[in-house]
Amino acid sequence: MYNFEFSKPSTIADAVVALGQDEAQALGGGQTLLPTMKQRLTQTETLVSLTGIAEMIGISTNGAGEICIGGATTHAAVAAAAGYPGLAGLAGRIGDPAVRTRGTIGGSLANNDPSACYPAAALGSGATLVTNTREIAADDYFQGLFETALEEGEIVTEVRFPVPEVSHYEKFVQPASRFALVGVFVAKYADGVRVAVTGASSDGVFRWAEAEAALSADFSKGAVDGLAVPGGDMISDLHGTADYRAHLVKVMTGRAVAAAS
Repeated sequence: MYNFEFSKPSTIADAVVALGQDEAQALGGGQTLLPTMKQRLTQTETLVSLTGIAEMIGISTNGAGEICIGGATTHAAVAAAAGYPGLAGLAGRIGDPAVRTRGTIGGSLANNDPSACYPAAALGSGATLVTNTREIAADDYFQGLFETALEEGEIVTEVRFPVPEVSHYEKFVQPASRFALVGVFVAKYADGVRVAVTGASSDGVFRWAEAEAALSADFSKGAVDGLAVPGGDMISDLHGTADYRAHLVKVMTGRAVAAAS
């Protein structure tokens, strides 16, 4: 690891100022950034920790039927939260206890790892990501592998999840990393069903539109039996071929619907 300066602001305004310095990098839980720095695969002059900002920590609800989670809230806190069982269940299966104690929802969504769990929850819920400057719909936020709509120095301060009627996250775990080989988040709302898939596509998290249409008409496991996921855009590596991942998308979707039902 290279030498760096460390800053731990106590307010969002102070964090924005600190991130305005040359070569400054935001630090959430550090579950991806710090190992990368230890391997000297990345370098920064200043790390700006967001974990001491009280206004970015905590879980609440609002009058719009949303659960609002501060960007610096840990996975463990989300896992223990009431009000959105599908989201809590997802958070409770991220990594291991050490990762869940340190990792934060804002850090995960800002990193947008193609196999991370939270992107599926955000996209599958139609969440709104609130930053220090604006609000971004999840449908506009995710823009490819490790790519998001965030601009330089922009911080995810809060994530607002509309609470569905029922939901569930089904995850086929890659045992070495605990990331999703394929993960599917299904959420049923009054105006339809959303299905988001992580871990499978070379373009990152995505919505499975055909499944959404079928499940909006018939919210049952059998509704996806006749569907097929094209394997052309799927990841193919030593853990699974593209066709295998495409098959898992369908299987995990069916299991998620069955569990939610």
